[in-house]
Amino acid sequence: MSTPPRQIGYLELLRENVSFRRLWTGTVVSLFGDWFNTIALYSLILSLSGSEFALGAVFITKMLPWALASPIAGILADRFNRRRLMIISDLLRAVVVLGFLVVDEPSEVMLIYVLTAAQVVLGSVFQPAKSASVPNIVKREHLVTANTIMAATWSVLLAIGAAAGGFAVEYLGLKAVFIMDSLTYLVSAWFIYRTVIPQFTYVSSGESLVRTAHREVMDGLRHIKRFPAIRRMATTKAVWAMGGGALVFLLALLGESLNPEAASVSIGILFAARGVGTGVGPVAVRSWFKDERLWPPVIGTCIILTGAGYIVAGWMAAVYTASFLVAIPVMLAHTAGGANWVFSTVLLQQRVVDQYRGRVFATEWLLVMGMESISIFVASLILEMGLLSLVQAVLVFGCVSMLSGVLWLIGVVPAEKRDRREGRIPQS
Repeated sequence: MSTPPRQIGYLELLRENVSFRRLWTGTVVSLFGDWFNTIALYSLILSLSGSEFALGAVFITKMLPWALASPIAGILADRFNRRRLMIISDLLRAVVVLGFLVVDEPSEVMLIYVLTAAQVVLGSVFQPAKSASVPNIVKREHLVTANTIMAATWSVLLAIGAAAGGFAVEYLGLKAVFIMDSLTYLVSAWFIYRTVIPQFTYVSSGESLVRTAHREVMDGLRHIKRFPAIRRMATTKAVWAMGGGALVFLLALLGESLNPEAASVSIGILFAARGVGTGVGPVAVRSWFKDERLWPPVIGTCIILTGAGYIVAGWMAAVYTASFLVAIPVMLAHTAGGANWVFSTVLLQQRVVDQYRGRVFATEWLLVMGMESISIFVASLILEMGLLSLVQAVLVFGCVSMLSGVLWLIGVVPAEKRDRREGRIPQS
């Protein structure tokens, strides 16, 4: 058995790889502002509407436009300079989020959805460009470390940004939070401007983007269909989202129900727990499971554990009113979820060649955001119609998450073992 290549240390990679360090630094700054923005947005919509369905619509607006724009975003990430795309996305988002400053009446709620849709569509261009750029600036044997850093960063900034955002909304006000978010996009654009990102030059037919969009989207989908090993990893997050999408939405409502007098603080605490978990998970499993042949069964197990953690959280919310106690099983649930996210991302990066990578990652986002939107819509509709209580909904979707993990283990793990044994796992 061959010895796995030595994994570079986190600080070592950041210290030695200037381009990755700059891309990562820009991500740190913008993510901090994003989570400030997110908690402020949830607080704003709840204060203006008081409706579970209205909050669910915000979640869907953060996902469905992203899902619909993802195929075109993937084409852009493969066809144009990814570094420039990320800079343009940051600059335009800095302008868009300032629009939230004018929303302060219930009659202006629709503007929240319009601005949120614009923000996420621009983000849908940034994300595949960033994901597709990581393999261009780090060595193949360093991909696990790089993606673990990115995932842990997302998680740490979720934890810090959500917790701080809850208190900032409570004590500084919504307008200050939205201004801070705008400034973070400008700082992110500066760091990415200073980053060198080599890229495979995609040669198009010379036709316009509109004329070639459908053909190229279908080309990317055919590439996924052609390789079952790629298709399995590209649908992993969508399988998680069957139950996980609704559970994250219900988490915000749990926070409000536990402490209605300071809802933004309580929501921030629970989302911070989510961030801590998703940060701990990738770091832990990276040290426990170095052999990537073990990753597929770990992924399925993690999906099951996500649902189990929320079932415990739902039960605790029915018994206790302290958000910091409910935060414990939430943290454990997302510890498993974070590991699933990183392992599936690394395997997908390893299996897709550079010229298809942007389109494949965009398709992955299309699938996961689409499934999350469906999951959240169903959950919000159930609550709005009074079919289930909040706690009952958490328990039901926790069971859905566990079932999807079981189906993953049954359907995917044997196929992974067979393809690996027969040498049918593609390598980028």
